[in-house]
Amino acid sequence: MKKKLIFKILLLIVSNLLFSQEALKSIEEEYYDFLSLDGTIERPTLSYRTLSDSEWYIPDNKEHIWQNNNLGNTNILFESTNQGTNWFTKGFYHGLKYKIYGPEWYNSYNTKNPYGQNDGALWQGKGYNTSFSVGARLEGYGFELTLKPQFTFSQNLEFEIMPSNYDSEFGYYWGYRHNIGVDLPQRFGKKSFTKFNLFESEIRYSWKKFTFGLGYQPIWLGPAYLNPILHSNHSVPYPKFDIGIRKTKVFIPFTDLFIGEIESRIWLGYLSESKFFDNIDSNNHNFISGFNFSYSPSFLKGFTLTLNKICLSKWEKDSIKYLNPFYNKNNYKQGDLGEDQKISISMNWLIPKGGIEIFGELAIDDKSNRHLSPYALLTQFWHTSAYLAGIKKKININQHYSLEIVFEWYNSEMSQDMQVQWYYSFGFHNLITQGYTNEGQYLGSGAGYGGQGQYLGIKLFYQKGYTNLFFYRNQPDNDYLFKESIYDSASESDLHNRTWSCYKTNFSIGIESLYFVDNLIINPGIVYTLVINPLYKSNPRYDTWHNFTFIFSLKYNFN
Repeated sequence: MKKKLIFKILLLIVSNLLFSQEALKSIEEEYYDFLSLDGTIERPTLSYRTLSDSEWYIPDNKEHIWQNNNLGNTNILFESTNQGTNWFTKGFYHGLKYKIYGPEWYNSYNTKNPYGQNDGALWQGKGYNTSFSVGARLEGYGFELTLKPQFTFSQNLEFEIMPSNYDSEFGYYWGYRHNIGVDLPQRFGKKSFTKFNLFESEIRYSWKKFTFGLGYQPIWLGPAYLNPILHSNHSVPYPKFDIGIRKTKVFIPFTDLFIGEIESRIWLGYLSESKFFDNIDSNNHNFISGFNFSYSPSFLKGFTLTLNKICLSKWEKDSIKYLNPFYNKNNYKQGDLGEDQKISISMNWLIPKGGIEIFGELAIDDKSNRHLSPYALLTQFWHTSAYLAGIKKKININQHYSLEIVFEWYNSEMSQDMQVQWYYSFGFHNLITQGYTNEGQYLGSGAGYGGQGQYLGIKLFYQKGYTNLFFYRNQPDNDYLFKESIYDSASESDLHNRTWSCYKTNFSIGIESLYFVDNLIINPGIVYTLVINPLYKSNPRYDTWHNFTFIFSLKYNFN
C-alpha cells in the first residue's frame, strides 16, 4: 500500500502540462510567437507582455517542428480532484505546479564599441560581457511566485567617447539639465562592474482573468519585434505594482453574443538615476505610471487595437493622480510638480491563412497646440511623434523546415515643426531631467530616440534548431545634428558643411544559430557592425569603426 502511494506521488511530481510562462524575448517565447503566425497556437496576450502573462498552450493534436525538443514545461506537484464548487473557488487552480527557468548563461565580446539591446540589466560595452540567470515559478490557489534573479558582468573597456554635457565625464553629449536632459551615459565609468538584480521576480494573485502583482518583471508594450516605442526589457528592471485584466472574451450582458476580447493593465513603478548623470541627490528617483488597453473585435478576426499611456513625474504625494489615464493637464508653472506624458496607439493584424502579421505604432510626446485650438488636431497631429511599422511572414517549406521573415521600420526623429521652436528629443525632458530612462538606459526602444532604423531578419527553423541571418541599420540620434538648424540658417552659415556628412550610422550584419542537444540549448552568433561617424565628425572624410560582436549562450531546460 505504501509503495503504491509513493508511486502515485512520484507520478504527480514528474507529470507536466503542455503550457508554461515564458520570459520576454526568450528562445521559447519567440518560437511560440512564430507558431502563432499560422494559427498553430493562440497568443496568450493582446499587447501587454510580461513573463507571468506570456502563458502559452500547445494542443495535443498540433504538430510543430520542435515538438521533439525540450522547451520546458510546467510540472504538477499536487492537484486537487475538487476544482471549485462556487463562483469564487472556480476562479483559480486548486493545486500546486512549478516551472524551472534555466540555468541560462549568456556571453558576448565587443571588439571596438558597445553593442546589444533588450538584455535587461546587462550593459554590453566594449570587451567581455556576461549574464547568468536561473529561477523557478510556483503557482497554486491563485497565487504566483516567481524568483528569477540575474547576475551580470561588463568588462567595460575604454573606447573613445564624445565630451559629456553633464556632471559626469561619461554623460551624454547633448541636452542641458535646465533645458532638456537625459541620463544616458556613453560609458558606465572607467572600471569593469557587476550587477545583481531580481530581474523577472514577482509575487502575484490572480482570480479568473483579474490579476495584480508586485515585482520586477519588465513589460513589453505593443506589437514591435525589436524596438517598441514606449516599453521593452532593454533597461534595468524597476520595482512596480500592477493591476488589471488579462486577455479575456467579452459578451453582451445577459446574452451569448460575443463581441471580442479585451486586455487592460494599470501600473506604477520606482525609477532610479545612474551614477553618471548629476551630483544632485534630491532628484535621484522618478515615479512612472502606465495604462494599457487593447481590444480585438469579433467581427475582424486577428485584428487588435491598443492604447498605451505612460507618465513620468517626481515622487510626490500628488503623483498618484497620474494613475488616472484620462488626466491630461500639463504642469509647467514654477514650483508645480511637473511631468512627462507619452501616449501611443498601435495595431496589429494576424492573418493565419496567409501566415502573416502586419503591425504598426504611432506615439505622441506632447499636446502641441490642441489646448489653443481644436484645429491643431488636424494641422499638427504629427507634433513630437514617433512611429514604427513592420511585417512578419511564416513560410512552411515542408514538415522539416519553416522560414520566418521579419521586417521593422521605426522613426523617432524630432518632428519638423520643432525646427521653428526649440531643441527636442522624444527621450529627453526639461522637468524629468533624467529623460525616459532607468539607471542610465532607455525604457523603450533599445536603439535610442532621435533617430531611425530598419531591421530585416530571415530565420530558418529546422528540427534541431534554427539559423538566423539579419541586417540592421540604425541612426541612434539624428536630433543631435537637427538641433543645429534651430536659430540658424543653412544659406547664411557653414551649417550645411558642418552637418551634411556627420550623421552617425550603425550597419550590422549578423548570423546566429541555435542547436538542441538533448536538454541543452547552444546558441552561438557573430555580428559585424560598421559604425560611420561614431563621433559625429566627417572632415576631411567619413570616419569609420569596425566592431565584431561574438556571442555564445548556453541554456539547460529541465523536464
